[in-house]
Parts: sequence; structure tokens; C-alpha cells
Amino acid sequence: MLKNVVKDKYKRPIISLRITITNRCNENCLYCHHDGMVSSKHEMTPDELFTISKIAKRIGVKKIRLSGGDPLVRKDIVEIVEKIASLDFKDISLTTNGVLLEKYAQGLKDAGLDRVNVSLDTLNRDTYKYVTSKDYLEKTKAGILKAVEVGLYPVKINMVVMKDINDHEIKDMFKFCQEHGIILQLIELIESESCDDDDFSNKHHYSLDPLEEKLTNISDEVHERKFMQGRKKYYINDGEIEIVKPVDNAKFCASCSRLRITPDGKIKPCLLRNDNLVELISHIRNGESEEELEELFMKGIYNREPFNKED
Repeated sequence: MLKNVVKDKYKRPIISLRITITNRCNENCLYCHHDGMVSSKHEMTPDELFTISKIAKRIGVKKIRLSGGDPLVRKDIVEIVEKIASLDFKDISLTTNGVLLEKYAQGLKDAGLDRVNVSLDTLNRDTYKYVTSKDYLEKTKAGILKAVEVGLYPVKINMVVMKDINDHEIKDMFKFCQEHGIILQLIELIESESCDDDDFSNKHHYSLDPLEEKLTNISDEVHERKFMQGRKKYYINDGEIEIVKPVDNAKFCASCSRLRITPDGKIKPCLLRNDNLVELISHIRNGESEEELEELFMKGIYNREPFNKED
């Protein structure tokens, strides 16, 4: 898998590229940061996204993930996937809130999408409305089941666990996932540095450590994902759970194998930093050669500095 893959100066292989193709969204989740809004008329075009993916392929990237916002608010999402899939990556995935997934699932599968992650924090309608400010629970569930039906495998549900909001629903969500052959990813809300009692992330932070300890004891099997922060996969009665811990730690940095593209077309070497971005999209729009664009990618890789260098 690592043949012909570029490594940064810390010998971390660059295996995947995450492209934020929009930061527009049709929901308004409590914990979302709503960073750096870019209007639809300035979003990267399908051809520009193809060029970015082509250069990534040249330097050995194996996997592409499309994210947002919500990627499915783009009416050209199937065209985008089709163009990227023509480059024959090992894996093309997409993260969505699922609201429009029933509409697009078959087209995305036919275009070459391999799998989807769907953000769903609750199966309770009132809680869903509270978290997202929308009443789209049934649409999201229908989208998830459609993704399963058309074979966007594996379908994963991303559940952000929040104290006093949905922490009591983990069992119900796991049962739902078991019934439909879906992987459940439980995501720990990141605590902020603020001590303000009104701060959402501190008020509703729910440590997943006790649950992870329990899962270790009751699981039929436990596997560790080498390039994903050492994240563990727990197999229980034909079901599968992953625990996603906060990323501001040395273990995450040591195993980070991903480069990112921001919605305004910049290379983002580090998830947790914005002071080392590399401008890319203007060079594409100016008609620069693939060799020149590759040099920009290499500059982004050279700029990769672990946010946390402990150990």
C-alpha cells in the first residue's frame, strides 16, 4: 500500500487527501464551528477538483475523502465524484449529514464512490431538532438505509457523544447499526481551553474512556488501525464500534497520514494549524503546469509540522 508514497520530514506517509468541497450546509449543529464561509460562486469547480486529485495521485495519494459543510448541497456532486473516480484511487469516500443521501446514493455509487460516513447523533426526533436546528431525522435515516441498499460499503455513522444530550442513546444507536450492517463511530467532543460554564464543549464533554475500557472487556475481537491514531475497532455480536478521541495529542500527530484542501483551495498541512497553508487554486486558475502544481503539494508536505511533538 505504501509503494511510491511521499513521506514528510518526520517520515509520515501521505496516504490520503481530504478535500472540503463546500462549507455550505443545510443543518446548523450546535458543535459546528462554521469556519471561513465561501460563497457557492467561488467554490472549486469539478474540473479544478479533478486537477487537484490528479496531482495528489501523482505524488502517491491512495485515498480521497470529500467533506463539507455538506458535500451533497452541491448539485454537481455526482459529476465531481465521477471525475475523481476516473483517476482510479484505492478508496473514495464522502462525509455527509445524510439529509440528501437518499436522493444521491445510487448516482454516487454508479459514479464511483466507495463509501459514506453519515453524521447522526440521535434517533430521537426532539433531540435531533435540538442538535441540528432542523427536522430532518427521517430524511437522514432514509438516506442511510439507501446507502446500505446500493452498497456504499461500509456505511459508517458518526455520533458525537454529548453529556446530558445523547450519552444515554449509545446502546440504541449501536442496535440500529447492528440491524443494518452499519459501523458506529463514537466521537468524543473536544474540550476547549475556556472554563466558561456556558461553553458548549466543556458543558457537554463526555469522556469515552470508561466506555472504551468496557468495550475492551466485552468485545469478541479488537483491531487497531495503524494510520488512524491507533484507533481501535471493537467487534461485538456482529456489530462494530470505533472510538474517535480528540486529536490534539502526540499519538494522533505521529500517525497522521492526511493532507487537506480547504474550501477556498489552499493546501492545509495540519488539521490544527492555519499558519502554514499553501495557496493552490489560484495557480490552477492561472493555468500552471502539473509539475508546478506538484511543487506546491510538496511545499505543503514540507510544511507538515506535528502540532504536538511530545514523545
